[in-house]
Amino acid sequence: MIGGLCVWLLTATASSFVTKSYFWVLVLMRALVGTGEASYTTVAPTIIADLFTGTRRSVMISAFYIFIPVGSGLGYISGSSLAALTGNWQWALRLTPIMGVLGLVLLIFFCPNPPRGAAETHGTGVTEPSSYLDDVKYLVKNKSFVWSTLGVTSMAFLTGAFAFWMPTFLYRAQVYQGHQQACNTQICENKHSYIFGAVTVATGILGVCVGAALSRHFRDKVSNADPVICAVGMLGSVPCLLIILFVAQTSIPVTYVFIFLGETLLSLNWPILADILLYVVIPTRRATAEALQISVGHLLGDAGSPYLVGVISDALSTYHPESNDWSFHSLKYSLLLCPFVGILGAVFFLMTSLYITEDRRVAQQLCEGDPHVHGAVPTLELGTEEKEGNAVATSSLEENL
Repeated sequence: MIGGLCVWLLTATASSFVTKSYFWVLVLMRALVGTGEASYTTVAPTIIADLFTGTRRSVMISAFYIFIPVGSGLGYISGSSLAALTGNWQWALRLTPIMGVLGLVLLIFFCPNPPRGAAETHGTGVTEPSSYLDDVKYLVKNKSFVWSTLGVTSMAFLTGAFAFWMPTFLYRAQVYQGHQQACNTQICENKHSYIFGAVTVATGILGVCVGAALSRHFRDKVSNADPVICAVGMLGSVPCLLIILFVAQTSIPVTYVFIFLGETLLSLNWPILADILLYVVIPTRRATAEALQISVGHLLGDAGSPYLVGVISDALSTYHPESNDWSFHSLKYSLLLCPFVGILGAVFFLMTSLYITEDRRVAQQLCEGDPHVHGAVPTLELGTEEKEGNAVATSSLEENL
């Protein structure tokens, strides 16, 4: 994680000094920023899983993932503010490294490194090594992981496209309404970036807290509650997305109301999705699972969705190239792809709900040292100390029950 964060900070800083004639260097630096970020975010949730179990793990995972929408929202505000204040867009890229240095110091001096699965085995951990190929085979056969990863990908596709295009869409809606004289393009787009960023921060905090609370309330009563909540969140956001696209041409304030509702419903899923992965995958394979899920989610989700929406909008705009009104409508029609993907994501989460109870049971039994669990790929052989630790843990659990 320290190595990944260093790459993240150095490349983010370097990218802000690239001149116009070396655009390819900027692209390379931004790609390496993603590499550094990914090497950090694949490991961090697994350490949380190794330190906590049950409800406490859900709370800690929520605290970790709440900063995804919060950081995204603050990015709109701080980036626009710094660019406007300094007159230089490069300063928008320099704030993250400045803040990241503090995170690096905290990581070096205060982050523990517990044994894999320590919380679930009362500190003994699960230490049996496995090859990367074995890990992938195990994950591909884990139906809950596969279907939830497809759901995460759908969610990333939707949120990536909306986050990228929404300030521009709102500005074009304002132009469509005839208010373009009120401010120039840059000022109007910055204004919408501020508002959209503030809404994203608020909905991120609210959505993650509500999602975590719903998960804790229903998980003990309904064994497959988590993916069902995710499906409801995705499906509930679809009408909000449709209303956003078609009400923006008449009322920007009403549009922001439904942006708030839609983003809140989507943010329900962040802590739950992380928790699902952690309890359906055995400890020694969680980092690989995180890496694969993040890779698939970005490659097929938010890495391409803004570009795809832009391509569709450009293709539609050729029908009336000189019309500002059609510029708004072409983007609106291209964004209709997102509600469709939202419905698809809800279906993926409902499919997850069919398998999650069994997959969770198998992962738990493997972690407890049962090498002959049906459907396990592969088996885990624990040493004498691990077996004794599991026996104590099992006895303690029976007494508590």
